[in-house]
Amino acid sequence: MRSRYSAFVLGLGDYLMDTWDPSTRPPSLDLNEPRVRWTGLEVRGYDPIDETRATVEFVAYSQQRGRRMRLHETSRFERKDGKWFYLDALNIKFN
Repeated sequence: MRSRYSAFVLGLGDYLMDTWDPSTRPPSLDLNEPRVRWTGLEVRGYDPIDETRATVEFVAYSQQRGRRMRLHETSRFERKDGKWFYLDALNIKFN
């Protein structure tokens, strides 16, 4: 999760696509719109389901057009060939 957050901060779209499971990955990813400045990450929990599946609860903070934003998400990840891939969000809240 931390590496994917860092990729969002740095605008590393290729890394994000490479760490997104092909079954749920969008065809493309535009990190330029809307203009978001990521300002912090708080990982609240990690729940291993088994050796190849886990969930991660986190809060990511950002600013957009001078307004503070908060993204609270629980994400599903799956490990394939020793590498973790983002699947999707179980719960997601913006405020």
